[in-house]
Amino acid sequence: MDALFQFLRQLINGLQSGSIYALVALGYTMVYGIVKLINFAHGDIIMIGAYCTLFFITLFAGAGLPVWLSVIPAMIFCALLGMLCERVAYRPLRHSPRISSLITAIGISLLLQNGAQLIFSPNPQSVPKIFSADALTFGSFSISIGAIITIVVSLAIMAALQAFVKGTRLGKAMRAVSEDDGAAKLVGINVNSTIQLTFAIGSALAAVGSMLYISAYPQVQPTMGSLLGLKAFVAAVLGGIGIIPGAMIGGLIMGIFESLTKAYISSQLSDAVVFGILIIVLLVKPSGILGKNTKEKV
Repeated sequence: MDALFQFLRQLINGLQSGSIYALVALGYTMVYGIVKLINFAHGDIIMIGAYCTLFFITLFAGAGLPVWLSVIPAMIFCALLGMLCERVAYRPLRHSPRISSLITAIGISLLLQNGAQLIFSPNPQSVPKIFSADALTFGSFSISIGAIITIVVSLAIMAALQAFVKGTRLGKAMRAVSEDDGAAKLVGINVNSTIQLTFAIGSALAAVGSMLYISAYPQVQPTMGSLLGLKAFVAAVLGGIGIIPGAMIGGLIMGIFESLTKAYISSQLSDAVVFGILIIVLLVKPSGILGKNTKEKV
């Protein structure tokens, strides 16, 4: 029975971390689905969102407000930052070779990371408690409130985002731009505004992911977005980049395998196992779990 409880605990831990990966992966997959851009600066927007959340946690705690509300101004700030990056750095290169946009994304990543070190210092900063330390107990088995909130919020956001893309006018505009931006212009869709909205939504989701991440790992530092962003990108590729449910599935798979590897094999090998699974999946199905194989005429 103890072994079963241990396995269930690791499964819950994996679902919690996987939900965070999935939320961040949604930002990657949305941007790639629309403009075929791998936005490597996305991980550092997570870091900016974490610092914003920490700032407003302190502010709201002093005013007697619930600290989890700090995610709202952090979402707004990150959305504006994502829109600014798209307007200043990516839009002028939209019709350039993809390698130009990729290099620009890496440059923005380094700019945000080094700017954060200059402003906040390289030293880690601790984060006050965001969610209650209480847990739901079922006999000898317990689940923390933070884990439940993380999993439920991530699933709810994924469902809402899927409904938005499939059922709203703006969502249909996104799908049209993704299919053919030239044809979208001809039917009256504002391509620039649609792409900017995509960056805004993806960056706002990064802020939510950063809040959930620092609630589980209460520490903020300028380099925190690098590995988290990379794992979220891997999750997006694993599930099928450009596909919203694929990002969710990829994130959950990564989180579960990472947690089980740490518990039963070695904590030092967890990243190697996760990336090994990615390699195997891509060898078998290069388009990802939910991706469709496409052929291009040359």
